[in-house]
Amino acid sequence: MKHTVVMTGASRGIGRVAAEHILRRSPNTHLLVVARQSAGTRLAAELATGGHTVSHVPADLGSLGSVRRAATEIRDRLDRGDLPPLRGFVGNAGIQYTNALTEGPDGLEATFTVNVLANHLFVRLLQDRFAAPARIVITVSDTHFGDFKHNMGMVPGPAWKSPDALARTGAFPEPDTTAAGRTAYSTSKLAAIYLVHEYARRLPAGIDAVAYNPGFVPGTGLARNAGPVSRFAMRRILPVMALTPLATSRDAAGRYLADVVLGTTRAPTGSYVDRGRAARSSEESYDERREGELWEAAERFTAA
Repeated sequence: MKHTVVMTGASRGIGRVAAEHILRRSPNTHLLVVARQSAGTRLAAELATGGHTVSHVPADLGSLGSVRRAATEIRDRLDRGDLPPLRGFVGNAGIQYTNALTEGPDGLEATFTVNVLANHLFVRLLQDRFAAPARIVITVSDTHFGDFKHNMGMVPGPAWKSPDALARTGAFPEPDTTAAGRTAYSTSKLAAIYLVHEYARRLPAGIDAVAYNPGFVPGTGLARNAGPVSRFAMRRILPVMALTPLATSRDAAGRYLADVVLGTTRAPTGSYVDRGRAARSSEESYDERREGELWEAAERFTAA
């Protein structure tokens, strides 16, 4: 039966690979990609080759107003019957800045806006349009563990604060530094896991929510603003690690993401999927008090 999957972050990297896998392996999928206007038009045309059904809705994920307009357009298209029933949302887009001072048009810190609030707004505005069984997949990161094993010493671990502080610029020490920007990134990924746990509790039965970790994927630009040694390692040394268990190739990470979206990877709602299997996320990521506080804050920040 024809159905719709909405996806952000499908333009490049693991998202592009995942989109191609989803379309090839699930020919009944109408893939609706969310991207900036010109990029979205081009992406939809490229993915539609071979007879696949692809459309796009324009949005700037750094603007909650733009996300709201995109989600409203999707709702309207579903209500008119222009789209088949909604069975999935893939929040794969993510961003990392070189500081913790970048402010978006809503007056909120940009990393938190894109990696946390944009997904939350899509989920909440599309919640009553999902046709069960449906699956929400949010791409997270094992940098939320905060140890060398998971981040190769390149990204500081999360530094949790109240959601009201995290949503504002300057939440971390020396906020004008790359280290602060990376701390904002790892903390935002911890926040995303917290919200997945809340979705699992709050969404109606038949709408599953899963956090997906692609692992360390060389070539994502994580060290592009670091020192010369780190940049050299990312360009020349770390790509070789994709051939070892310490890292994941872009193609493998995209395939794993498609597996989660399509339900090939077995993962009950609220799960954390580490590449190809459900696993435990960090001990810090299981904190119902923080999860509840973040939910309440996200609701406030995304209120119309």
